[in-house]
Parts: sequence; C-alpha cells; structure tokens
Amino acid sequence: MDRANARAKAVALVSQMTLAEKASQLRYNSPAIERLGVPAYNWWNEALHGYARGGTGTSFPQAIGLAATFDDRLVASMGEAVSSEARAKYNALSARGDRDIYHGLTFWSPNINIFRDPRWGRGQETYGEDPYLTSRMGQAYVRGLQGSGETLKVAACAKHFAVHSGPEALRHRFDARATPKDMEETYLPAFRDLVTKAQVESVMGAYNRTNGEPCCGSKALLVDTLRGAWGFAGHVVSDCWAVRDFHSGHMVTDTPQESAALALRMGCDLNCGCTYEFIVKAVEEGLVPEAQVTEAAVRLFTTRFLLGIMDDGSEYDTIPYSVVECPAHHALAHRAALESCVLLKNDGILPLCADTVGTVGVIGPNALSRNSLIGNYYGTSSRYITVLEGIQEAMEGHGRVLYSEGCHLFRDRVEQLGQPGDRLAEAEAVAAASDLVVLVLGYDEHWEGEEPDDSNAGDAGDKPDLLLPAPQRTLLTRVLDVGKPTVVVLLAGSSVDLGEAEARVGAVLLGWYPGARGGRAVAELLFGKASPSGKLPVTFYRNEALAELPDFTDYSMRGRTYKYYEGTPLWPFGYGLSYADMALRDLSADKTAARVTVENRSDFDAEQVVELYVKDAHSADAPTHPILAGFARVRVGAKSSQTLTVALDDAAFTVVGEDGVRRSGSGEWTLYAGFGQPDARTEELAGRKCLSVAIKEG
Repeated sequence: MDRANARAKAVALVSQMTLAEKASQLRYNSPAIERLGVPAYNWWNEALHGYARGGTGTSFPQAIGLAATFDDRLVASMGEAVSSEARAKYNALSARGDRDIYHGLTFWSPNINIFRDPRWGRGQETYGEDPYLTSRMGQAYVRGLQGSGETLKVAACAKHFAVHSGPEALRHRFDARATPKDMEETYLPAFRDLVTKAQVESVMGAYNRTNGEPCCGSKALLVDTLRGAWGFAGHVVSDCWAVRDFHSGHMVTDTPQESAALALRMGCDLNCGCTYEFIVKAVEEGLVPEAQVTEAAVRLFTTRFLLGIMDDGSEYDTIPYSVVECPAHHALAHRAALESCVLLKNDGILPLCADTVGTVGVIGPNALSRNSLIGNYYGTSSRYITVLEGIQEAMEGHGRVLYSEGCHLFRDRVEQLGQPGDRLAEAEAVAAASDLVVLVLGYDEHWEGEEPDDSNAGDAGDKPDLLLPAPQRTLLTRVLDVGKPTVVVLLAGSSVDLGEAEARVGAVLLGWYPGARGGRAVAELLFGKASPSGKLPVTFYRNEALAELPDFTDYSMRGRTYKYYEGTPLWPFGYGLSYADMALRDLSADKTAARVTVENRSDFDAEQVVELYVKDAHSADAPTHPILAGFARVRVGAKSSQTLTVALDDAAFTVVGEDGVRRSGSGEWTLYAGFGQPDARTEELAGRKCLSVAIKEG
C-alpha cells in the first residue's frame, strides 16, 4: 500500500471521530473506539539491539558494539530478524487479545544521536561519534526493520531529534546550544539521511531544548527542518513525558494544556506520556485548532494502515511464532558478537591454545555476570552464556578453569553489603594457582545508562570519569602483582582507561555488551577460532583528557571526537587489531569511489575493515583531521588477496561554514586508506601506515 492510499483511508476514518475520540488516539496507549471498529493500540515498543521488553527474543550486541562491526549489511540482516520476531509476536499475541505495551509494531529504534562525550551514559545506545558511520548503520537498521513489502513490516523511529547526548541529570530542563556549523556538520546529517534515504516512518523528539526551543515543540527542528526542508511525511512522537517538561522543567509554558497545544502546533503527533489528556481542554481554550488534532490523528492512522493492521492485513500475518529465537537468528547474533569485539592490545599472548595454556584463572565481576552481556534496552533470552561459561566451553577436555568474582562491580554495592574486598584474597589465590589469568572487568547498565535506570551511579547514569570503578582498580593491581600472564576482557559501552595497569597486561579485548550469549563469541576470539576484526566507533580517551575536553554541557564540537580532538588518544577512533597479517596496496580513487587491494599474508582466513578518510587540502572550514568517507568489511582467504571498490560519501568533499551552509570543498583532497584512521597513534599501535592518494576536482 502506498502512502497516499493509506492516508486516504486514514482521512476517511478520522472524519467520523469526535474531538475526544481523535484526542484519545494521540496518546501512546490509544484506546479502542468500538463504534468505528478501531482496536486498542499501544505504540510503545523497543528494539535497540533485538526485540526488547516484550518477552523472549534473540539478543544481539548493544548498538555501540554493532557500530564496531563497521558492517551495515549485517545490521540490515539483524533488522530483518528483529522485525520477523516482532511480527511473530504480534500475530500470536494480538490473536489472543493482548494489545499491551511492548507488543505492537511501532519500534522506537534506532538511537542515532552522536556520542560526543565519553561520559554520557546512553552513548552505548548509539552508533558512535561519527555522523557518516551513524548514518550508514542507522539506514541499514531502518531498512531491515521496515522491509520492502506491500506493507510496512514494522515502523522504525529515528531518535532523539536532535542534539541530544547528556548530561542525563539535566535533560528535563537543559538547553543544548549548537552552532549552525555543528548542526549541519554533526548533529543533523544522520537524521536527514534516515528521513530522506531510508524513509524512516517515525521521528522521536528529545527531552532537552535545542537553541532555546524544547525539541518536542521546536519550530526550527520539527516545522522548518523535518517537515519543511526534508519533506518528512511520517509521524513524530515525543520522548516519554517530554511534553510535560515544557511546563515542569523548561518553563516555556504554564499549564499542561499549553504544553499540549505547543507540541501539537509544532507537529508532535503522538505523546508518550499523559499531557495529551489535556488536548480537548486546549482546543476549548483556543490554544490549538481542532484541525491540528485531526491532522495528527490522520498521520498516526496512516502509519497503522501502512502496517496493514487496520483493514486487509499484510503479507507478514503468517510469520509463525517459531521464528522467535530460531537457529538462524542465534547464528546471526553470534556473528555480530564476533565482528563487534575490538582487540585493543596484544603483545603476542593471544590467541590462546587450549591444549597448551594449562590452568586458566577467570577473575572479575563481569566474568559470570548476565547484566554485563546485555547493556540496556534489552529483551529476554532463553539462555545466557557468560564469558566464564564461554571459556569453560573452550577449555573442556583440555585443562582446568578456576574462577573468582574478585570484587563487586562498583563501590556502592560493596559498602551496602558490608563486604569491602572480601574476595581479593581468593582472586590472588586463583591467580597464583593459574598459568594464565583472564580478568573480566568493566561496567553494566547500572554504572552507565539512562537517567531513570535503577542503581545508576554518578549523575543519573553518566560516568563520573573514564576509570574502572575503584574496587576493580584494586583488583586489577592485586592480580597483576601476582605476576602471571594476564589478559583483560572489558565489557563496557564507552571509553575505559585502565591507567598504569594497561602497560602491564598482555592483551586487552573489548567485548562491549555482546548479547545474551556473547560470552561464547568472546571466548572463541580469545582462543583463536576467529580473528578479532572490530573497530572503535568512538575515541577512547585517557582519563586526564577530560580536563582537555569542553565541558560536558558544552555542545561545541571543537576539541571533541576524532575530527577535532588535538590530544593523544588512548586508542583512536577506527582502531582495532587482528591476529592476521594483512596489508593494503594499489590504491586509486576519484571523488566517487576508491579502489584498493587487500592482501592476507596469514595461513588462515580472516576479516578486516578497510577504512577510507578524506582531508581537504586547503579549506579553513574543514575539520582538523581527515574524516571517514567510506568503509567496507572484507573476508580474505589465507595467502590470497582481494580487490575492492568502495563508494565514497559525497559530503566528505564538502565543507560547512560557520553560517551552517554546506559548500564545495577546496578542490584538492588527500584520500587515505587503512585498517584505521591516518594518525600517529594508530600507526604507533598497529605498526602500519595508511596509504594515500591525491584527488583533484575534475
């Protein structure tokens, strides 16, 4: 069904409704209108990295880990898997009269905000700090979710529009000030691409204000940009209870009806919250015309008709429940976990050999933790495989695996339980009895997450610094002092600085939050069943760099992310090591594409990510450093090579002035190709320089 047809049906249906009935349909928990045959529908559903909150579903790595794959084809396949499980759930549950929250077909994913500051707790939900990578991954997920059938498979949502990345504690009253240049160069491109290229069906407004206007009631964002410049035809939804913030936090209105009226006038069609209960009163007081209520209802019913859930059904109505957690989806999640892990350091200790490694001591609060597998916005898995369990599987029939928790995840729990450091001696004993130690450290959603999450540390989910929690720092030092070869596995969603201990460990493998069964993938990488191939989608800073970065509340991009940071990163954006000896040769390029040959000199097949960066040779408006302009994941057989042609982003050959206008660049550029970005730190760590070639206009 095309949009015009769906809208015509929506117009005909809504024309039969009273004002009160129309207003009732603008709330996320829309009630039935029995006289018109309209069933109840709950719009709230989540699918950040799998079918979430609505029961059992396949669990994929957290979004930041998916970004580390640099594999948009995989992310599209994940979207197809998630939407199939969503349809299977909807078909089975709605047939039994269950139309409750988290059981619908409108998914408030993906989160395409830019992870500009390493302290932001919700950064784990994003695709990292680069607008181009974020756009590529976001488009792929939307296309996978929404499908290409006669009807929408599910409706995806681009959130949070726009300029939203903390601090969490201030979000209900904070005004994010961004220059026209930063808006056009950083904060808006991914949203524009998801709207104009991927035809995302929904956009969610952010909690905060942007340049003085609340995002869910912003003329600049919703009227002038989204629907005006970009021609968005779908529906807009508020973040949950964000419209209430107009009068309770931002103080731009005085009453709930004024808040509802402002949001409606600016084109916010659906309210996640309770403020739209005041719509009828707002109309009666002359604050908003009934025609605006009608238009919002029409947009929402257009989406419901496009989903095929209002009249004739859809081609997805026969998807059986058996697709939920089916073997093919688990295999895809396993592949995603393998591709997402980033090898940050390796002095040759990895990969391990189960036949010769001897006794392995697995120590740390995340070794047997289920929470550290799943991040936030997760579903329920029928099985969880922790890192400890994955290592036990890998070592079965070969040698002993000893275990100690070592410490609790962070200080608050230790103090609450009254057991400060009670497992440190046990951890030292395990290390002493082992031939090699795997320390599994990091965070979970209780240390970095969203503002209302239970047990958040620091400023309501944001990290206070980039260090491991204090109990883990003590554990790390005490275990290293035992003197055994040590590998650190980090399970986290953002930048971590191991401090002085980093120089003492043999290897560091970043597993992110790898999904419910991700411990098996981590173990397979440790034991060499696959070669690590993930790349950092964010800069990993040293903790002392927080003093160099702009204040957390400063939304200027100067000094932030790999494009503008002028310090020395701990581990750079785009960085990630491999067990394979791979190299690039024969680079050529123009403004549309680059051609390069990838050579695998190893005795085993391996995957790598080829990264392409562009630097304008002369323009003062260009970012400080070369910017990501293309990438491709490639699998190359042992002792063989493969030649790739990789498309380049048109925007990489433009620059944005302080006035926010995008213009052609200087006409001369340098294009770099490598397995990381062209910076001294990458070259120092990886021991290989990028190739480069000059490109000139014409």
